Amino acid sequence: MFRLLSTIFLVSVGIFLYSYFRELNPGTITVRTSPDALFELSPVSLVLFSMALGATLVALIVTIKETSHVFMNWRTNRLVRRKEKVDALHRDGTHAFMSKRTADAVNLFERALVIDPNRTDSLLWLGNIYRSESNYTEAIRLHQQAHRIEERNVEVLLELAKDLEGARRYEDALQTLQNILRIEPDNLMALIRKRDLQIRLEKWSDALEIQHRLVKANLPESERRAESNLLLGCMYEVGRQLLERGHPDKARRYFRGAIKKDRTFLPAYIGIGEILVREGKTKNAVEILKKIYAKTRSIIILHRLEELFLELGEPDEIIRAYQEALQQDPHNAVIQFYLGKLYYRLEMVDEAYDVLATLDGTQEQLVDYHKIMANLYLRKQHMDEAVGELKKALGFKKRVVVPYQCTQCHHELAEWSGRCRRCGRWNTYVALPWRDASQPDTGQDGQASRIPSVPYQGIASPFETV
Repeated sequence: MFRLLSTIFLVSVGIFLYSYFRELNPGTITVRTSPDALFELSPVSLVLFSMALGATLVALIVTIKETSHVFMNWRTNRLVRRKEKVDALHRDGTHAFMSKRTADAVNLFERALVIDPNRTDSLLWLGNIYRSESNYTEAIRLHQQAHRIEERNVEVLLELAKDLEGARRYEDALQTLQNILRIEPDNLMALIRKRDLQIRLEKWSDALEIQHRLVKANLPESERRAESNLLLGCMYEVGRQLLERGHPDKARRYFRGAIKKDRTFLPAYIGIGEILVREGKTKNAVEILKKIYAKTRSIIILHRLEELFLELGEPDEIIRAYQEALQQDPHNAVIQFYLGKLYYRLEMVDEAYDVLATLDGTQEQLVDYHKIMANLYLRKQHMDEAVGELKKALGFKKRVVVPYQCTQCHHELAEWSGRCRRCGRWNTYVALPWRDASQPDTGQDGQASRIPSVPYQGIASPFETV
């Protein structure tokens, strides 16, 4: 009732005021809305109409503004709730993966991506899970999607390179790593990964170029030493490839460069000897290898000399070299063994027996020693001793091959190589007829064994086995 009375009162006051001001302002005003349309209004009516129109426009603007504000608040709250849900799913997914619940983790990450397909970190995690399961196709798809969202995200590119490498798409992986280096030219991780891929593909020149950069990088001292050793290996491999392709002069420069950096780097010395042999300068190669042996006392050099002297038809020279080496180190069982092996190879049965029969130390881990001794006993008609030696060697490989052994991972190889096939390091093979049983074998758990093996043939001619 009060509202009705108030409304009637206000309407009455309005009518009164309108009538009062209209009496005070007689006459009319013509208002044209178009060339042919016009209206006549009293001054008071025009003022009231203008006031009403202004009030209506203000009310409309305020309404639109308030409505927009309400809508934006609703949309913001909706996005916040959506983000909170996606964050929760992503967080649960990471916890599930850390808890070894891979299937649950995949489900949670996929649910997060259904809500937000552009969630980069979820794409990264899910792609990494698929890569861990060797599903490289799906991993590549997810990481490529993440790359399209954030083209300059280095982490995404690194993971994509891992996927491509796992899928054996090495050239694509190299291109991806190159894209990282365009963004960050000094990214050490990308440089190392690219270097390792080029080594795998035996692109030694490209690997050497990167290795020069890594050696100059600001690395801890231990890592710098490791990179310097790898630099020597890359230089040697470039020289080896050049030699195989018929460029001995260029190869010689790389071998000499490696020796200049490390006077004890044996593969480069043997590489220079091989160049001389291929140039028909076998006697020069012999002289150089003799000088190298005088400096290094390496059995490997004696082995190479053995092959060269036998090629020259001068077995007396290599016998003399072994004898001189044994005179300088009378208690060296390794030299003694290889001298006996040389006698055996030359069919000098009595001399081989005299040397090997007096060999000091245990030979239980050297199967080939027992095979040689068994053959010697057979030739001397000592059947019981021959049977005893054969029993010790029973069940092992058929050929009498004395292994070379890597000092880093203890990998054994029948033919000397400049680079270990297991641990990937250079200058590590030694001529060791037997190893110390007290030394632990790091080939399974040691750091060296984690380096991927690369098929490789040494530069020197394979040493003939007996």
